[in-house]
Amino acid sequence: MPSPVLEISEEDRATLTSWTRSRTLPAGRAQRARIVLAVAAGTGTSAVARHVGVSRPTVIKWRDRFAVDGLAGLEDEERSGRPKRIDDAVIIATTLEPPPAKLGVTHWSSRLLGRHLGIGDATVARAWRKYGVKPWRRETFKFSTDPELEAKVRDVVGLYLNPPEKAVVLCVDEKSQIQALNRTAPILPLRPGLPEKATHDYKRNGTTTLFAAIEVATGAVTDQCYDRHGKAEFLDFLKKVARAYPRRELHVVLDNYHTHKHEDIKQWLAKHPRITLHFTPTSGSWLNLVEVFFGIITRQAIRRGSFDSVKQLVTAISTFIDGWNERCHPFIWTKTAEEILPHATRQTSSGA
Repeated sequence: MPSPVLEISEEDRATLTSWTRSRTLPAGRAQRARIVLAVAAGTGTSAVARHVGVSRPTVIKWRDRFAVDGLAGLEDEERSGRPKRIDDAVIIATTLEPPPAKLGVTHWSSRLLGRHLGIGDATVARAWRKYGVKPWRRETFKFSTDPELEAKVRDVVGLYLNPPEKAVVLCVDEKSQIQALNRTAPILPLRPGLPEKATHDYKRNGTTTLFAAIEVATGAVTDQCYDRHGKAEFLDFLKKVARAYPRRELHVVLDNYHTHKHEDIKQWLAKHPRITLHFTPTSGSWLNLVEVFFGIITRQAIRRGSFDSVKQLVTAISTFIDGWNERCHPFIWTKTAEEILPHATRQTSSGA
């Protein structure tokens, strides 16, 4: 039986012809255009199927859809897709509950939860991304039990936000046990498309302790490395800081490490009343801005370094700090004591 005649306007013919030549349109649309043009030219259904490389039902489908709807009939039909079998709210609510004890796991994975709910793990993963739920992550926290917590927070934060006139505010601490590590093979340098590469194993070549005092108003650092970090080293470093700021009133923020409160330190301070120590609360080292600097030097100079000796490590630390002091910037504290205290105690954080 001959195929029915398919009439095409000149305008539609020009459009269909352009589709067959386009390099940007989907291949399926170009294929449909070739089918319609071939049928309109009087070619039989079987011959069109062989020429285009499709089945006869496919030729008939697109011929008939063009005959009814024109060019619009060659568009893809909207697909509803498989309806969701479970609401995102159920996925999230189940995620927030501990897995059944029989599973023997501490938290859900997308595969476990998908199997538990009878849905695909990709559906679970989409819901987690949408609502920012990450059950595989855990962050740690610690409450301060210092009976003088509020007073110490107000004291230290007050120094940051309203420093005394004509005085220098310094944050002091020691970063102990910095290891001089040397990789067992040369580090492969960074290349386009490839990160720097280093061996997993390494050789230990000793340790050093970095004492640092950062001036809050400028970010400038006074530093010294020692083999140990006892009260003698701390006192020696305090003397170096005092020499770095002669005839200036100094307010020094530091933690509660026992060497900072040794009797020798108290006796020295009594002879130098221009220097006042301000202690952060117990478990409150996050109030000490020098910790921010320690994070910077670790990331930028220590962690990825390779050192044959402690001397080489100390030189690298000194070189970094010299460069830092040329480009340093103020360390600006923004939170008030009133904003901090509600989050710093167990009672408030637990809702009591």
